[in-house]
Amino acid sequence: MDIMFFEDVEVGKKRTKSVTYQVKKEEIIEFARHWDPRSFHIDEVAAVSSVFGGLVACSAHIFSILSWFGTHGKKRTASMAALGFDKLGMHHPVRPGDTLSCRFTYLEKRESHSKKDRGIIRTLASISNQQNIEVFSAIITSMVAKRPR
Repeated sequence: MDIMFFEDVEVGKKRTKSVTYQVKKEEIIEFARHWDPRSFHIDEVAAVSSVFGGLVACSAHIFSILSWFGTHGKKRTASMAALGFDKLGMHHPVRPGDTLSCRFTYLEKRESHSKKDRGIIRTLASISNQQNIEVFSAIITSMVAKRPR
């Protein structure tokens, strides 16, 4: 695993994660039963009559998958903490069997004024399905460690 420190972040650069995530029907239902028990998330038969025309993952589930992407793959950012999420967008339904991929685009960065061992970065995260249709996006503000001396 390769760690990307604050100094390694290049504003404007895009990075596609080296891993994908396959969404399973059972996972959609289990997650939604606990967090968002609406019929189009937990009942295949009822979901057919919904606006989605079938079972779909809830937004909290997809957000959780974004977090999963942040901690998996060959290269990870030396994130110390998430500071905020802006402009969360649900662009397309996520269905059972979808294989998701994630791309990060670094929008801006600045050094911390109070702590010299870290900086702040803003990143556009975009999740797409196997047909390269964007399903979710968010702008993430995070605290990232500088390279240890």
